Amino acid sequence: MVHAERAALIEDLARLDEDRWREPSLCEGWTVHDVVAHLVDTALTTRIGFVVGLARARFDFDRQNAVGVERARGADPQETLRRLRRVATRTSTPPAPLDSRLVEEVVHGEDIRRPLGLTRPYPTQAVVRALLLQTRTPASFGGAKELLNRVRLTATDADLAIGTGPEATGPALSLLLAVSGRRVALDDLSGPGVAALTAGS
Repeated sequence: MVHAERAALIEDLARLDEDRWREPSLCEGWTVHDVVAHLVDTALTTRIGFVVGLARARFDFDRQNAVGVERARGADPQETLRRLRRVATRTSTPPAPLDSRLVEEVVHGEDIRRPLGLTRPYPTQAVVRALLLQTRTPASFGGAKELLNRVRLTATDADLAIGTGPEATGPALSLLLAVSGRRVALDDLSGPGVAALTAGS
């Protein structure tokens, strides 16, 4: 599933004019080009490499990510795209659950696609597995575990209802983006639980 998402993103990126790579993504402070470079970097990351890189960044995840983007970014978009093609079928991973790779590919795929007006019919299984992992992961590691004590998430397009409290309802992809801090997805949701998501994003 991860390889399929990488291949689909490569196909979308190959059709872009170069100036569109400079557009802001949904990741604050990052352009589309930066997010693609991040995906190259994370595809290359190994368990040992992650630990070494984090130590060199003085255990600052943001600094580690910034260094990785700088390292993986090509001189121009086409070079970065070639690098993404070269790593698209890698199976290396940092010391994290394998479904974290789905979170990376789906959420960052939308970080790129939504600002560019692109859409993808993501496989339901990939989105649901990514959402379940995000809601099992503490906020300190970029997840939304604590949110589930304040809101019940119900997908309208998948057999998924998790959490306790007021209900937030919508497509599984939008729920995933919302619990990953992408406020743009809140407009796709309804119900009294949206207020909790708004406060937590």
